[in-house]
Amino acid sequence: MPQHDRIYLIVTGAGSARRAPEIALALAGLGARLLVVPTPNAAAVVARHEFYQALAPLPGGHGVVDSYFDEQLGMPAAPGLVVIAPCGFNSLNKLAAGIADNLALSIAADAIGAGWGVLLAPSLNAGLWAHPRTAASLDLLRGWGIAVISPVLVENSARLAATETIVSAVRAALAER
Repeated sequence: MPQHDRIYLIVTGAGSARRAPEIALALAGLGARLLVVPTPNAAAVVARHEFYQALAPLPGGHGVVDSYFDEQLGMPAAPGLVVIAPCGFNSLNKLAAGIADNLALSIAADAIGAGWGVLLAPSLNAGLWAHPRTAASLDLLRGWGIAVISPVLVENSARLAATETIVSAVRAALAER
């Protein structure tokens, strides 16, 4: 696994994306450059300026990227650790099907193929958590070496893991480099 001098936080459109600025702030403290890459659907849940407010006061060149042409990203994207938190039903199944139809999923797909290291924190309501495709996709992705950060199960829903749980998993992945 390559050395990680950057972390890509992929934020999908799950309702728990409201917690993504808090997660971004916590990950920014781990020493690697953090680039937040929201999916198009994430904008319906969390505004881009919320990430800027969380990251702006911090040193380290952290930022938000939503375009292939963003200079922060550089193309092709430099290797890094990819953290998908939260990962909703749509993005989970697109990744398992090999669909990379937006920048965030393209980075995640590239990371899977290149072996950069990918952590995925699912967040699904009860119906989507129980959907047969969810288990099949998670099994497939685990088989590809993706680490799944266990959700908190409440009333048959898979709630996004606690921020500290996500940060601990990322810290452990960074230490393995």
